[in-house]
Amino acid sequence: MIDVQGTTLSDEDRDLLQHPLVGAVILFTRNFESIEQLERLVADIRAVRTPPLLVTVDHEGGRVQRFRKGFTVLPPMRTIGREYDLDQAAGRQLARQCGWLMAAELRAVAIDMSFAPCVDLDYGVSSVIGDRAFHRDPQVVAELAIAFCGGMREAGMAATAKHFPGHGAVVPDSHVAIPVDRRALADLDEDLYPYRRLIGNGLAGVMAAHVIFEQVDDRPAGFSSRWIQQELRGNLGFDGAIFTDDLSMQGAAIVGDMAQRAAAALEAGCDVLSLCNDRKGVLQVIDSLRGTGDPLSQVRMVRLHGKPGPTRAALRASTEWQACEAAVRGSMERPDLELDS
Repeated sequence: MIDVQGTTLSDEDRDLLQHPLVGAVILFTRNFESIEQLERLVADIRAVRTPPLLVTVDHEGGRVQRFRKGFTVLPPMRTIGREYDLDQAAGRQLARQCGWLMAAELRAVAIDMSFAPCVDLDYGVSSVIGDRAFHRDPQVVAELAIAFCGGMREAGMAATAKHFPGHGAVVPDSHVAIPVDRRALADLDEDLYPYRRLIGNGLAGVMAAHVIFEQVDDRPAGFSSRWIQQELRGNLGFDGAIFTDDLSMQGAAIVGDMAQRAAAALEAGCDVLSLCNDRKGVLQVIDSLRGTGDPLSQVRMVRLHGKPGPTRAALRASTEWQACEAAVRGSMERPDLELDS
């Protein structure tokens, strides 16, 4: 899975997207100027190959929402958790509405998938996770994530839970450092609980964390067959697509250069290598790999393509969109704390 450089495809972009080892594209804020431009870009990406490439984006809500103008601004997941603390049914409903609204608006511009939800627990120590987490309680996280994924599914989008097995209990940000979690496997039951529940509800994708759990393996989780094969595939029974986090992040550097990171992630059992914002690294990885990819991984990728949905105009005219948009806007306007007078 690679990125593209701007708001239109360059000749180099087109050449890379035609390579048989490229199966997906991830878009960023730099790729977005307007709804109309985004629709043209996505159409151009989809036209490069038959069947079309998977088109993805990080569009969780809160700090991590790549497109804003013309899209509903979504709350951070912590807002949903606080709603749940006030009223459990209202919290679950808001989670479903946020998931549906996010997915429906992206599907209306032909984007297949957003990497959401984040199911890390809010231990209160991770700046990179922070308000991206629903809650500290794993049962609450599971309930809200299931509702969020249900809304996505209703809108025709598969969900990808992240960052397996958990990024919330480490202080360093794996974008710029190599986080180490010193807990034993037996102490990670709470972090794994949301995955267990989501997998039981048909979760389609998981993104692995660049976090080292030193009492389990000396490699980051996304490069560890112990985590990917034994725990995620074996003990948790996950049969969907496994994405690495971005291989260009500092948390992956301990594994080696880009080619070594790619080889290690594939050997560990990941299906999709995410390589963003490093065109030299993309070229290096493509040059280092041979073949056309694992057929089973390709089947898992096919399952992630979005289902047909309404046009953007029809979507915004629907009573469902109007109700969800109003609910989400209302959640953003409420104060964080509601104190008795």
